[in-house]
Amino acid sequence: MSDISDDDNEISFPVKFLGRVEVVRPDGLQVLSEAAQGLKTSDKYSSEKAAKKSKVHLFLSLSGIDILENKTKFLLYSCPLSTISFCAVLPSSPKVFGFVARHPAADMNHCYLFQSKKFSHVLVSVIGDTFQASKKEESIRGGRDLIVEALRHKNKMLQRENAELRKLLAGQTAGNPF
Repeated sequence: MSDISDDDNEISFPVKFLGRVEVVRPDGLQVLSEAAQGLKTSDKYSSEKAAKKSKVHLFLSLSGIDILENKTKFLLYSCPLSTISFCAVLPSSPKVFGFVARHPAADMNHCYLFQSKKFSHVLVSVIGDTFQASKKEESIRGGRDLIVEALRHKNKMLQRENAELRKLLAGQTAGNPF
């Protein structure tokens, strides 16, 4: 079913990639259904359609979901977990599941759809669990980030003080040539 990497920080699942569709809303089963319908009726020459039904590996880690082409291991898409807003199995087709992710640079959302003959519900559950674990780690890291920011601020203040003291020292040594 899946492969767990040596460091146990990522897991991979072989699935069929049905495609990626831009969606209006970031969540809801209706969005998933509309995206699946959009794939069925989209233009057959579309670049999104070209990747349709290719075998991929879905790599899941605490940092995000990577979609790699099965044979070449070429990275098709990478979605940080912080951008994912919804994940579910398509009610009308239990073998199909998908997730919605916000584009990191543009104000748009995409729905990524996959097919797995046996493990759709398991995959959605694993993605959900990973999302929860990521949020917990992020909150722990958030406390560390505050400490790091406080230390950076203190470092800046000390650098300014150091620069001022150098100026004073340079002014005193210029006026007093030993």
